Amino acid sequence: MGSTDVTQVRVGRHMTGIIGLNQSLAQVAGRREGLTDAQIVERLLQSLSQSNYIPDNIRDLYAQAFLREFKKFIGEPVAETALEGLDIKVLGRGCPQCDRLEQEVMAVLADIRVEAALDHVRDVAQIGRFGVLGMPALVINGKVVCVGTVPTRDKIRTWIELAACSEKPAL
Repeated sequence: MGSTDVTQVRVGRHMTGIIGLNQSLAQVAGRREGLTDAQIVERLLQSLSQSNYIPDNIRDLYAQAFLREFKKFIGEPVAETALEGLDIKVLGRGCPQCDRLEQEVMAVLADIRVEAALDHVRDVAQIGRFGVLGMPALVINGKVVCVGTVPTRDKIRTWIELAACSEKPAL
């Protein structure tokens, strides 16, 4: 396939980077007339497995994720299931600062071993929904915590730990 575009997709409970997703979605969308959902999924799995490792034991989870992303791509409504744990978004078009913020967040998550869904939102329309005027921006559980800068790891750690503590049910 040769595509270098990587899109974060929720597969089961985890966010997974998929190489060439947008290109595959566009190809299948252009030839979807008369295809069933199962046929669409099979074409996506076949195309995407050329550039991505899709383990056999969770192939169904990938199939569900690809069908969900396909329906979003063609503009059909999709019911999203609520994520458990933290939902972290890095907002930015993919400049070096935006990518650095994403790497810093991943490093903090690995250090403190907190499970979180991490998504790098690059689409300007989606970024606009958060009302931020600067990039990069960091959003944790729907709350914008930082705009226009890459904070220190200690600051990121503090925000994530606070959000993780507020997610735990009171005893």
